[in-house]
Amino acid sequence: MAAFLQKGSKNILQKQPHDIVFLSALRTPVTRAKKGGFKDAHDHELLAHVLKATLAAHPNLDPHLINDIQIGTVLSELGGHKAGRMAAIHAGVPETVAFQTVNRACSSGLAAITGVAHAIAMGQIDIGIGGGMESMTRNYGSRAIPTQLWEELRDSPVQNARDCVMSMGITAENVAERYGVSRAEQDAFAARSHQKAAKAQREGLFDKEIVEVTTRWHPDAEKPEAAEEITVRKDDGIRPTSSAESLAKMKPAFKPDGTATAGNSSQVSDGAAATLMMRRSTASALGLEKDIIGKWAGTQVIGCKPDEMGIGPALAIPKLLEYTGVSKEEIGIWEINEAFASQAIYCVRTLGIDEDLVNPKGGAIALGHPLGATGARQLATLLPEMERQGKEMGVISMCIGTGMGMASLIVRE
Repeated sequence: MAAFLQKGSKNILQKQPHDIVFLSALRTPVTRAKKGGFKDAHDHELLAHVLKATLAAHPNLDPHLINDIQIGTVLSELGGHKAGRMAAIHAGVPETVAFQTVNRACSSGLAAITGVAHAIAMGQIDIGIGGGMESMTRNYGSRAIPTQLWEELRDSPVQNARDCVMSMGITAENVAERYGVSRAEQDAFAARSHQKAAKAQREGLFDKEIVEVTTRWHPDAEKPEAAEEITVRKDDGIRPTSSAESLAKMKPAFKPDGTATAGNSSQVSDGAAATLMMRRSTASALGLEKDIIGKWAGTQVIGCKPDEMGIGPALAIPKLLEYTGVSKEEIGIWEINEAFASQAIYCVRTLGIDEDLVNPKGGAIALGHPLGATGARQLATLLPEMERQGKEMGVISMCIGTGMGMASLIVRE
């Protein structure tokens, strides 16, 4: 273990000058692709809004002191770098602040946050912003399958290589079949996600993490000149009336006799998120210590078979716990991305954790899964909930297309 990381909960919970801390974790609403409030917005437009809000949240921080920004994105044109850099400068970030995008598929937002954490820990930078952006409305035309692929790979004799481009829905079906997750269980899990999210939304529990966005809206796609200006303040994919019974009526989405449906799978979505990070000693020197809301305490990644990529969290989380010396009983909240109900159920069961501690405000089935932004969205959702419940430690984890899992340990201040 690197010298800058503490091992064991007693050490991790102590405040040290070298801690990598979060001062804010904000997100846009997450909206339904092609139907929701951001259907006419750009991913980098959403990024500009959340970066501007991040700067505004810290008026006593000179933005020239920020060293680097890392933003996760999966589908953006040219990897999102040019438009993302433009958005950062447009939002008020000085041109002296470096910028890069990160693509580790569904974990890209968390990978970006981890990248900033590593740079701070190694002394490369003092202050950074990690986050993610995605417009699946604009960029999901190929369903995240390569349109240009070397023929030798497409016909590779290595099954795992070919399976890297398998439909994510079929991987969900594989998990359900191989590990005995029934359709009824998936529908019940999905309904609970919507019910938890609806309750949280009614009670205003998302308000602290959400940045409202004013954007264009075209009521009629055939009349682009009839654009309206709207302000999006809430996630719009949550279905308060969703039930296991109503979900049971939906047809399989990926194979005729399958169990994965549009209702028990994550939503295709648009959104962005960002978190301001620095070393604790830097925050103290700048008089910003009172703004600290949590700290990053380690990340682990691991690979698995591409055709059952959904089991990734069940492998990454034990690796994280062993790496940090923390037991699962010490984790107060688990943010495990709900790519599909089948894989989420499998992971919760295999890990032996209490489902009541998993995604207490709902997960991607209800909130949506804007690929590159999801990890950062999970952090923005986790930290206020840890504060509300008085929990000291939480874990963010997700499966990753092509067969991987990622997990990070987060500590509340």
